[in-house]
Amino acid sequence: MAVDRVPVLKRCRSLDLDPTYLGIDKKSNRKSQRQQRKLSEYGMQLREKQKAKFIYGVLEKPFRNYYAKAERMEGMTGENLMITLESRIDNVIFRLGWARTRREARQIVGHKMVAVNGQKVNVPSLLVKAGDKIEIVEKAKSSQRFKDIMEQAGSRSVPEWLESDKENLVGKVNELPKRSVIDVPVDEMLIVELYSKN
Repeated sequence: MAVDRVPVLKRCRSLDLDPTYLGIDKKSNRKSQRQQRKLSEYGMQLREKQKAKFIYGVLEKPFRNYYAKAERMEGMTGENLMITLESRIDNVIFRLGWARTRREARQIVGHKMVAVNGQKVNVPSLLVKAGDKIEIVEKAKSSQRFKDIMEQAGSRSVPEWLESDKENLVGKVNELPKRSVIDVPVDEMLIVELYSKN
């Protein structure tokens, strides 16, 4: 499996992205060495796509598949894309405050610590639906790992489209999110423009 090994803060600097969107509260003291050139239209579109891929931890091929799916859905393609990315189970675990970062959430899912509607899952790209019940499996709930996570990420506010019982590590998807409540700094219209050229 392909893994992005670029240091996170370095990547955040190059994409002009605040690390807090990734659940990281460190700040890089270094300034970007490159002169801030004016980006071309294509450069801006590409940067928005790279930003979305980096925030959600998605590689090019799956991202393209999400875009194709978003195009087939009713409504605006860009908004559909962001809603689809936000509905991934690894992102939902992060949003519920059960992981410090999306990378950690991905690992938690991969280690079969999560059940959706009573079924254990280990695929981080699984898309949740309205009404789904999500929980951490019984064996993992009492582990030191989750005690540490809840100490650090437990105070993070849970978006209104999700419901979280942080004591019992049980959550529910009330509805799929609307674009207006997704707080990622990505201009999805530029991504649509980029893909519509192909």
